[in-house]
Amino acid sequence: MGTFSIWHWAIVFLVIALLFGTSKIKDLGKDLGSAVKGFKESLNADPKSTTDKSEDKA
Repeated sequence: MGTFSIWHWAIVFLVIALLFGTSKIKDLGKDLGSAVKGFKESLNADPKSTTDKSEDKA
């Protein structure tokens, strides 16, 4: 059974676009992009700027 050809993937993407509509796929892409952007920003956040509740109680 080997790998799928480019034509197979083109048909799969065409069927998905017909089922869900291009606007829904575009919205899904925007949501995914904003989630990745938020995740990257949280990784790059300065750890000193956030307060740890356990340190405040001690």
